[in-house]
Amino acid sequence: AHHFRIYAPKKIKYAYDRYTNEATRIYGVIDRQLKKSKFLANDKYSIADMATYPWLRSYKNQGQKLTDYPRLKKWYEGIEARPAVQRGLEVLADRRR
Repeated sequence: AHHFRIYAPKKIKYAYDRYTNEATRIYGVIDRQLKKSKFLANDKYSIADMATYPWLRSYKNQGQKLTDYPRLKKWYEGIEARPAVQRGLEVLADRRR
């Protein structure tokens, strides 16, 4: 969704809608999964969380609002608050300067 909503040189309605809708579906799947466990794969932080968080950082560009997914929002904020994630985000910010 991100590519077709932000970077595609030409706005193709089908692609824009198709991938925005798919992102919406995936966000719902993740939110429902988080009803079952604290993290994505189980109750322990895992590679599933590490791999998913960076993709979700562009939620606005994917046409999503975290307030629509309360469990996902809580998970996202918890991952973002982790000290190692904060250090990684600082490295990213430094490289973008």
